[in-house]
Amino acid sequence: MPVPSGSYKIPALEVHSSNTPNEEIAESSSIYLSLILPTYKERINVIGMVAILTTLLDEALPGAYEIIVVDDDSPDQTWEVALRLMTHYPALRVMRRTGIRGLASAVLRGWQAARGEVLGVIDADMQQSPEVLLQLLEKLHFGADLAVASRHIEGGGVSNWNLFRRGLSRGSQLLGLLVLPEIVGQVSDPMSGYFLVRRQAIANRRLRPCGSKILLEVLSEGDVQQIEEVGYVFHEREERQEIVLKKNIEFIKHLLRLRLRVSRLRRIWRRRKSFPTTRFMQFGVVGLTGVLLNTLLLSTFQGQLGLGVLASSLIAAELVIVGEFTWNDVWTFGDIARQQRQWNQLVKRFMKFNIVCVMGLMLRAIILALLSGGLSFNIYAANMLAISVLLLWNFWISLKLSWRVTELSQRCGEDPPKIAA
Repeated sequence: MPVPSGSYKIPALEVHSSNTPNEEIAESSSIYLSLILPTYKERINVIGMVAILTTLLDEALPGAYEIIVVDDDSPDQTWEVALRLMTHYPALRVMRRTGIRGLASAVLRGWQAARGEVLGVIDADMQQSPEVLLQLLEKLHFGADLAVASRHIEGGGVSNWNLFRRGLSRGSQLLGLLVLPEIVGQVSDPMSGYFLVRRQAIANRRLRPCGSKILLEVLSEGDVQQIEEVGYVFHEREERQEIVLKKNIEFIKHLLRLRLRVSRLRRIWRRRKSFPTTRFMQFGVVGLTGVLLNTLLLSTFQGQLGLGVLASSLIAAELVIVGEFTWNDVWTFGDIARQQRQWNQLVKRFMKFNIVCVMGLMLRAIILALLSGGLSFNIYAANMLAISVLLLWNFWISLKLSWRVTELSQRCGEDPPKIAA
């Protein structure tokens, strides 16, 4: 295939059928799904991945899909292996890029040459379960504009990440929620490289690839109204820490670059999902009760039991956190908690909530010192503003992290869903 040039705008496509894959699409030979496999030195894996995807899609979308391998001129000649596979797989197309490398840009070039109504991406390295693709298709079949495979919802997880990798991933996500809550907060796994999106949602939009992640661009630039997520287990192959760190730095650079697009971010804010007001008010009631309880406990431990100020404050704070977590788990986020009843899930939620609260207290202290000291605010006004920021912080991060439990879930023996009518 020729490599598109110029800007990274995805051309619109004239739709010849309905938005759902069915027999009419197959009979008219139109393409419903265009799935991109970006590759670099994947000579062995590309063979198995194409075979598995073809088997799945021949059943789900017979005659209505294409698989496009976009190879960055791999020294192991992955592109040449893919070319030979075309004789066995009619739906396979191959693009070889020379003089440039980059996963995000490779995906966009593939989408520019694609013919499908739905555009997708999956890595060719076998780390992402191909079977999940059918569940993503189901989400679009029932109206989603974007379906994301997530490691951070129930049914998802990571197979063998060490503490460094887990901390780096969560830290990058937390930073993303602080820098770009309008974008990052829309999904549980903003660094996912496995998703499907309707072409019409990103057609003729100016996309700017950065590093190895493209989902942030789709969320920020696309007209995405309905988002669905599917949990999957990420089977990580061993990578050096410096490579992992480089990917997270690229993600952070992308965040900062998106933050500067003020006019576009205002547009995103206008079309965002409605703020969960009821849940926020419940969280506020719990927080206010916690303040009163903290005062009572501190007075009891220090005045009546004779404990020191530091010991009294630490014990009171932790007891209040336990109480607030329990109430929030039953009331504020009870609908989520009832879907995650295992003890290990409860413990994870509690530990995350603990960390969020501690970080919130540190944030409050920094804001209070900055306002009252550096900016000469009235101490009481500064304290009220710091408490308000703390409330928003605790609620938003709790909503996006504390009550999202990642579980290692291997679903063996389940039949994949069928997409065809």
